[in-house]
Amino acid sequence: MSEQTLTQSATYERLCQVIPGGVNSPVRAFKGLDHPPMVAHQGIKDCVIDVEGNKFVDYCCSWGALVHGHAHPKILEAAKKRMELGTTFGITSEIEGELAQVIVDSVPSLDQIRFVSSGTEATMSAARLARGYTGKEIIVKFAGNYHGHADFFLVQAGSGVTTMSSSSSAGIPEAMVQHMACLPYNDTAAALRFLQDPAHRDNIAAVILEPIAANMGVVPASHSFLEMLREETAKMGAVLIFDEVISGFRVGREGAQGYYGIESDMTCFGKIVGGGFPAAAFGGKRAIMEYLAPQGPVYQAGTLSGNPVAMAAGLQSLALLSQEGVYEELERKTNIITEPVKDFLLDNNSNACIQQVGSLFTLFFGKKAVNNFDDAKALDLTTFAEFFRFMYQNGIYVSPSQHEAWFISTVHEEEHLEKTRDLILEFLKKSM
Repeated sequence: MSEQTLTQSATYERLCQVIPGGVNSPVRAFKGLDHPPMVAHQGIKDCVIDVEGNKFVDYCCSWGALVHGHAHPKILEAAKKRMELGTTFGITSEIEGELAQVIVDSVPSLDQIRFVSSGTEATMSAARLARGYTGKEIIVKFAGNYHGHADFFLVQAGSGVTTMSSSSSAGIPEAMVQHMACLPYNDTAAALRFLQDPAHRDNIAAVILEPIAANMGVVPASHSFLEMLREETAKMGAVLIFDEVISGFRVGREGAQGYYGIESDMTCFGKIVGGGFPAAAFGGKRAIMEYLAPQGPVYQAGTLSGNPVAMAAGLQSLALLSQEGVYEELERKTNIITEPVKDFLLDNNSNACIQQVGSLFTLFFGKKAVNNFDDAKALDLTTFAEFFRFMYQNGIYVSPSQHEAWFISTVHEEEHLEKTRDLILEFLKKSM
């Protein structure tokens, strides 16, 4: 074993002594991949460098947050300038309103938003607010959609939960999920039957979903599915919540709502709005948002919510995304990888597929299309593990789960994209 490998192993072993599993989020442990987890040291543009100095082209991009890559100079400059004024106050600051205004102006369905520190806080708070606003109890979610790790959401969740032996989690009393309903994603008929059932129709507070699911891999909702949910929730007085923690500002300035032309009542944001810092938000119609304390009876709070450094980074991140043609360029870069791979899979009738929306995509093994959680559970995880190891050994870092998205940033270099494309095709030619 090389000295470098020992260095990586020794670092991870030390982490395991003081952090459960050596990680602070389970999917980072590379479970099921027969490969030691990466310990990152530095990020530069479109690359991440581990503690041994090995350099990888990065397609995880902090799970989509780094739409402008690592250590973007303008974002760093904005954050440093803001830090000189103080890093946190626990008091309202003007810059919170500046970022809030930019987001509200960008997404037509929003009148107001509130900042939090993570996507889990955003979705958890949105669900509580929907229940408080409607006076109803049932939250409807969809199998394979991951809305963070609040107790009541860990029912047939996607993402890292999918790699566990169970689709839920230990430590959650049955009473915590008794007012949750989990339906099959993209199944319009099944959802319609449930929503129209008089046994519970009048007690549904909200329907929440990822309009472009990215936590069982990239699985977009069908337009007809979203249209039905929009119509039925409006009829019954339930709140339609779009979880756009990943798709918000990733697939366009208006997120998935602009992509589909369908507005939600509430929306959850994360990732990109923090510019690489811990920040998220939930927002919606004024009548709903005014139910939040201090104006209304629904309580939510957080000392670091609206952190001024994160707000400054988020403002700069969104400013860079406002440049003309930026989303078209992101998709053009993505297509450098995806179009040749799609052609190869089609030409060879391969049992694999690429699913893409704009600058996020997933290469799935074992299915020619993935439309729901049942499809995702039937994927070929053995081949994915072989693929992950092959790419890693060749200096390409992809999300360490078959059930995750790949992300392209504005700073990904064409040479790196072409190298990645060629390596994918090399693997497919050997294994398909």
